[in-house]
Amino acid sequence: MKKIPIILDGDPGHDDAIAWVLANACPELEILAVTSCCGNQTLEKTTYNAGRVMSLIGLDVPLAKGREVPLLADPIIAPTVHGVTGLDGPDLPEPKKEPVAKGAAHLIAELVEQRDEPVVLVPTGPLTNIAAFILLYPELIKKIQHIYLMGGGIAHGNWTPAAEFNILVDPEAADIVFRSGIPITMAGLDVTEKALVYPEDFERIGAVGNEVAKVTAGWLRFFYQFHQTLGYRGAPVHDAVAVAAIVKPELMQFHEMYVEVETKGDYSRGATVGDLYGVTGKKANVRCIMGIDRGAFVDLLVEAVGHYGKGTSDD
Repeated sequence: MKKIPIILDGDPGHDDAIAWVLANACPELEILAVTSCCGNQTLEKTTYNAGRVMSLIGLDVPLAKGREVPLLADPIIAPTVHGVTGLDGPDLPEPKKEPVAKGAAHLIAELVEQRDEPVVLVPTGPLTNIAAFILLYPELIKKIQHIYLMGGGIAHGNWTPAAEFNILVDPEAADIVFRSGIPITMAGLDVTEKALVYPEDFERIGAVGNEVAKVTAGWLRFFYQFHQTLGYRGAPVHDAVAVAAIVKPELMQFHEMYVEVETKGDYSRGATVGDLYGVTGKKANVRCIMGIDRGAFVDLLVEAVGHYGKGTSDD
């Protein structure tokens, strides 16, 4: 089976980390590199967290830092959700390698240019690095097969009533990506808030018994603490949906539509405005995921942590 070459870009973050656990466990995927962006925490912290996650899961690929700030806006971070480190909770191993000297956009370009086949980008944080790549290397856009992203929401936001966090952090970058012409699959809040992992699922994941399984269960418990205060029945593992869409699209319901990113607006900056009913007559530029088989999604996560060994069931 020919593997799909992907580059992971994110701001880990508990759900980014779980998405990478899943991606590294999928035999269908070949991870070429990891790039970090500012978002859930500062770039320094997300880069350190990326290195720690890579050590945990045994992922030996280049790691590159992205831009320290969004394209035009001031940074926004989310310590209330992910903690002061950006990845609070279980202890993690130290990074085994330093980030490469070149920045994220340049590493993406180098790897894309080297490949004979097109590459898939999987950004699960603000889209700063992806936009920078598009702006700096427009000649390489044709070598991007697809972008599977976590961000946005057609029905609503979560950081403001209109805007989801990843898009709100850097709306200008998101606008560049959505206008790029690259095929996009968007795992927005419409689906990710249905991709809940319940407390009983945490125990099921942890019971797999290996170190990755135990840490993943710990991440879920920490992540759920915040969401429980908002009335959630479980932890919404937003970013893992973007990875699952590559390898298990049959678990999901899709809606092709035209989507624009609001970069201004007193109340709607960062909103992903979807033409749900086709009233604009504009050609669809995004495949939005609108539904998911929650149980099968959890099964996929359990299967993924099992990739890292049998371990023991004691926590």
